[in-house]
Amino acid sequence: METLFSTIDVRDLLSAHDLSDPTTPLSAPDLRLLITRLESHSLQIKSKVHSYLLSHHDQFSSLFSLCDDAVSQTSDIHTKLSHILSLFSDDNPIDVQMKAIVDQMGAKMKEVKVKKEILELVKVILVISQSLDDVKAGLEGGRLRFVAERLKELMIVLRIGDEEANNDPVVYGLLREEWNSCFEKIQALLIKCMEKAVRFEQESSRLCVERRISVDGAETVELVTVLEALDVLGILDYGLAKVADLVVKCVVTPVVSCKLRIVSTQVSNQGSGETNAETLVLEPSSHCQIDDIDGETMYSGITQIIEFVYKNLCFQNGPWIRCFGKLTWPRISELIISNFLSKVVPEDASKLAEFQKIINRTSDFENALTEIMFISDSDSRDRRLSNFAENVEVHFANRKRKEILAKARRLLLHCEFAVSQEKGSTPGNAKYDVELLFSSENCVVSEAASGLMELVHQTLQDVCLSSERVSLEFYHAARDVLLLYEAIIPVKLEKKLDSFNHVAALVHNDCLYLSQEILGLAFQYRSDFPSSVKDRAVFADIAPRYKLMAEEILQGQIQLVIYNLREAIDSADGFQNTHQLQQFESAKFSIDQVVFILEKVHIIWEPLLLPSTYKRSMCSVLESVFARITKDMLLLDDLAAEETLQLQRLIHLLLENLSSLLESLIAVKVKWKSQDDNTPTLDDLIPSLHKIRKLAELLDMPLKSITSAWESGELLRCGFSASEVEDFIKAIFTDSPLRKECLWRVKNLDLREMRLYACWNDNNTLEWMIWQMGCPLSKSLISGMSGTILRGFYQTLLEQGIGDAHIMIIWAHCLHHSSCSRP
Repeated sequence: METLFSTIDVRDLLSAHDLSDPTTPLSAPDLRLLITRLESHSLQIKSKVHSYLLSHHDQFSSLFSLCDDAVSQTSDIHTKLSHILSLFSDDNPIDVQMKAIVDQMGAKMKEVKVKKEILELVKVILVISQSLDDVKAGLEGGRLRFVAERLKELMIVLRIGDEEANNDPVVYGLLREEWNSCFEKIQALLIKCMEKAVRFEQESSRLCVERRISVDGAETVELVTVLEALDVLGILDYGLAKVADLVVKCVVTPVVSCKLRIVSTQVSNQGSGETNAETLVLEPSSHCQIDDIDGETMYSGITQIIEFVYKNLCFQNGPWIRCFGKLTWPRISELIISNFLSKVVPEDASKLAEFQKIINRTSDFENALTEIMFISDSDSRDRRLSNFAENVEVHFANRKRKEILAKARRLLLHCEFAVSQEKGSTPGNAKYDVELLFSSENCVVSEAASGLMELVHQTLQDVCLSSERVSLEFYHAARDVLLLYEAIIPVKLEKKLDSFNHVAALVHNDCLYLSQEILGLAFQYRSDFPSSVKDRAVFADIAPRYKLMAEEILQGQIQLVIYNLREAIDSADGFQNTHQLQQFESAKFSIDQVVFILEKVHIIWEPLLLPSTYKRSMCSVLESVFARITKDMLLLDDLAAEETLQLQRLIHLLLENLSSLLESLIAVKVKWKSQDDNTPTLDDLIPSLHKIRKLAELLDMPLKSITSAWESGELLRCGFSASEVEDFIKAIFTDSPLRKECLWRVKNLDLREMRLYACWNDNNTLEWMIWQMGCPLSKSLISGMSGTILRGFYQTLLEQGIGDAHIMIIWAHCLHHSSCSRP
């Protein structure tokens, strides 16, 4: 058949020469030849087809039969499909009916499923309810372990304690309430059993443990069964809590404090020979020598108690005795530490080696407890006793530190800060007269400061001789002692420090003394400190605090004195109308008050304060007094002649009454910073003293003499200003041509026209005076001014940035210390 379907090539039917030119048209003979050959070829094909069909007749018959069947089936399908399509017509909607049937089947299936689940739930509820009934029956029958196990199982089933269980059916809530009721009943029953099983007879000092218990007339229950039930329910610690408290309070505590001692253990048997109860017998201890022993008796007694509990209460069950240990060991270890170990800590560092025996006893005691699982070998917190004993050096140091601080606190709180009132006593002979470390002066300090520094020195000496751990504690103790003064004294003496008295002066001296002593501590002891302390020891940070505290106290006292003096001066009403007797008496009383206050200050300060501090402070107070009185008198206007005499009398009275005080100030020897022999005079330290003296002279001096004194620079040297001189002249003298002339001369005096002739060989005095006024002039500049006129001097000072007022004061001081004259 392949030849039938092959392609016929026309070229094969023509002659070869006819194909030489494809574009040449065929001739008539060629066409006839071609037709003839095609007809012949067609006949050949038909013959072959016919032969093939004959040879495959059966196959073609079968094929046509199959095609006929397929056509017949297609017709049947068409008919059935037309019938089915007719069912979905609008007249008969079968699809709606089918959907309704499917939905109904789904609902029925869900209903069946829910009923099956409800049935299963009911079965579970019935099982749980039956189990709860069994639990109740077990409680009545005394089957405690059975009840405990069932409750444990039901706790899981009912999801007790699960927060998500709130969404469960209501019946589960009712079952949980019933479970809780059963749990509370068995818990109460178990607790009653434990309380009845273990009791302490106070009168006979006996600890009894009964192995069989009957509560409220119920059947007898074994103690081990009670413990098993507690363990199953997970409340073993709750069940043993009261028992543990009883054992610690009534048995362990008296044994540790040596009030009771263990005598023996007694066993009570039934008729069958089984043990019914165990009793630990104790008796009062007639003597106790804890301080002289190594704790063997105490440790032995506690070990017997714990072994008794391990054997008769916990029935040698490791987890049970471990639970009992967790409840009791923290209290027992604390009792042993507070009543024994802390009391036998050596008081002397040399006896620390003897404590090793106690360390060994303590370690053996804890090892024995570890063997019966009373304490854990892996938990370092259970080794509290060994840790405490092995750190005896630290505890020794802590104990000494507390003792040192307690001693310092007692010293500060009990010190009265009193000054000896014995006749003939001087500061140099006082009990607590000390020499300042960085000064050649002596001062009187309180017993508190002296004792405090003595305690600090003793502590630091112990630092040099102790181990590194102990020395570090001693170093901190020394610092704390030094800080205690600052913390206690200002609070304790708050009222006294706010008033003027000798206490404030003593506290000032204390602070000054402490600040210098503290600065010297590091130099004195650092080389002998252990290396670890040497790197940390710092005292210099404390010294400035006491230095500042001393200065604040002193300035506070000075301000209090000045305030009192100002109040006394205020009572003079500005010294007005002193020509009237009443006003004069009032002013005189004011002066007497001032003198009284100053004498009181002198009496308190002179014996206590350092000479330099006393002189500086007293001069400051006197300066405020003289300056205030002078200012008040110079502010007076329109003075009568008698009034000027009364004012002069008051000034003389003041100076006369203060003469002994001023002489005592002159007698005070002070080592000044300058190394020359030019010690400042009293007029230099109290500038207003020279001024008030000159004021007394001016009160009865003629007008021309006053003017001449101003022009000569004498008044300027005393501290008077031009305005003060003008006001003074106007107040004393009536208006006249002479007064106008003198006022004009005072007002128009030109300092630049004055010539200064000083003894320049005394340059040191001039340099010191200019330095006192805060002027930045060098000694070479002062020396270079020799022979110049005052204008040049004035110009030089201006170039240095010094104002007119300072220049006038400097000139006045120069006149005072040099021989000067006007041309």
